[in-house]
Amino acid sequence: MANRLSANSDNKVLLLEAGKKDTSPFIHMPPGVGLLLNSKKYNWGFDTAPEPHLNNRELYWPRGKVLGGSSSINGMIYNRGHARDYDQWRQLGNVGWSYEEVLPYFKKSINQERGADKYHGTGGPLNVKDSNASIELHQLFIDAGVEAGHKYNPDFNGAEQEGIGPYQVTKIGGKRCSAAKAFLTPILDRENLTVITEARILAVALDGKVTRGVKYHKAGKYVDVEVGKEVILCAGAVQSPQILQLSGIGDPVLLDEFNITVNHALPGVGQNLQDHLDVVVQHHCTRPDMTLDRAAKLHKALPALIRYLLFESGPGTESPLEAGGFVKSREDLEVPDLQLHFIPGFMIDHGRQRGPGPGMCIHVCHLHPQSRGEVTLRSADPFDDPLIKANYLSVEADLDVLVEGVKIVRKIYKTSVLAPYLGEEYAPSKGRESDAEIREFIRENAETLYHPVGTCKMGSDPMAVVDDQLRVHGIEKLRVVDASIMPTVVGGNTNAPTIMIAEKAADLVLA
Repeated sequence: MANRLSANSDNKVLLLEAGKKDTSPFIHMPPGVGLLLNSKKYNWGFDTAPEPHLNNRELYWPRGKVLGGSSSINGMIYNRGHARDYDQWRQLGNVGWSYEEVLPYFKKSINQERGADKYHGTGGPLNVKDSNASIELHQLFIDAGVEAGHKYNPDFNGAEQEGIGPYQVTKIGGKRCSAAKAFLTPILDRENLTVITEARILAVALDGKVTRGVKYHKAGKYVDVEVGKEVILCAGAVQSPQILQLSGIGDPVLLDEFNITVNHALPGVGQNLQDHLDVVVQHHCTRPDMTLDRAAKLHKALPALIRYLLFESGPGTESPLEAGGFVKSREDLEVPDLQLHFIPGFMIDHGRQRGPGPGMCIHVCHLHPQSRGEVTLRSADPFDDPLIKANYLSVEADLDVLVEGVKIVRKIYKTSVLAPYLGEEYAPSKGRESDAEIREFIRENAETLYHPVGTCKMGSDPMAVVDDQLRVHGIEKLRVVDASIMPTVVGGNTNAPTIMIAEKAADLVLA
């Protein structure tokens, strides 16, 4: 948004970021994502409320707190979801949001190293390329998926989504290409653009139903900023609704509970929360040299880091997530409802715990959950984290899909391709064979796949928060532009669609 709006020198743009500058080398080094998921320096590190259908566990929700947001700490996968996702948005009444209408914005935003075609663009700020992993297990996973009966798909962003294959990634050379690296860093010298980091938004300032500006906090000072044109909230599915609620925009019952003046009743704020719930089936691996463990020990990690910093080569340039797939839990489905992510290593508690030696894991997530949650205030204090109730598996059918997903993953593991490298299945899934046992395994271990959306949904129904121009219903000069506006979660990773939303929104604002 900052890039496209400030391209016209007549516009003055102020970008406020609650986090720090993206100067850490671990942001730009692809394997550094493991450290970022553990750190609160560049990561909000939220926790959900106890999840009643996941044995009352509180789930860890990493979210980017740095220039580039979550695109600076994610797995760098570039995936758009299925074309039907956007056609569904249009069918819900959102004019201009069908797949054919948003595809030009996907293409505009990227430089696809494969070259331009019907589905891919070149010359855009966001560099997208094929993976470059030297770890053979990535390809062996793909071969195993094909042996298990899934078709090979070399391009999940092309004509078809279904299949097993390599992921495209947001990298340039051997480094991460975050939204900040792509769109912001090259234009920081524009005189009409001001970027302020470590600036915590407290509320949107209103004059009746008209947006006057914002209030923020930085270095112990409280600052009011007035705007000439409009305020655009891009704080994500967790904090955009929180900011609206703190500004007196939301459900009057909730606002009254915290003695917040109701400036505009909008009951959908914070509702419609959707996320991809994910479960991991893991195995020990008989070949440490074919896993991420090969560079995990200090005496190997340090030379790899030095090689990366000096020459931008070696293991430090490789993403852990370079292969996966989209499959169906039932043959009669029209579109895939499960996504697979393969990692040649153990993934325990979001990578916050070291695995028991060399391993491999396959993540399986449900792409189109029926369960819905909410993000509400914990208190009227803007420095408090909001209350996240994801309400995972509140619809029983969501659990049924994940049970089938575990069975599909196990069939891939049991192929002849992986047999020479496969050790025992790792607890806690080991020995869970019946449907009832798999269901309990999921309830005990499922986690977020980091794709929360929907809490300021786009639409015209009574629970919609923004219209199809992304303007907040009933409030002038205020828009929301981030994953929170998605009426339904896309069937894939959410970074690419969020960048598309910003591309399209910039045109709407400039128009």
